[in-house]
Amino acid sequence: MIKRIVKLTFDPEKTGDFLAIFEEMKLQIRGFEGCRHLELWRSRPEPNVFFTYSLWDTEAHLDAYRQSELFQGTWRRTKALFAARPEAWSVEEVG
Repeated sequence: MIKRIVKLTFDPEKTGDFLAIFEEMKLQIRGFEGCRHLELWRSRPEPNVFFTYSLWDTEAHLDAYRQSELFQGTWRRTKALFAARPEAWSVEEVG
């Protein structure tokens, strides 16, 4: 299982746009093959910073999602909203 956290920092005036996109897309992403879980956390001290937490069956499933039209479409819609480059961490759970 792959655990993935992505830190997303948005222009403060565009966080509402991001939340609307996330609400629209979250069920599709959760339904993508190999995705076990997806949730969104908002930073309290920095309200324009969000973290996505997702669980994937394998690295291959995560790679397939990142190469999919679903991801590419979501990326095209959100990249103009960022105030900083996203940061990502992945951990493979063995056992």
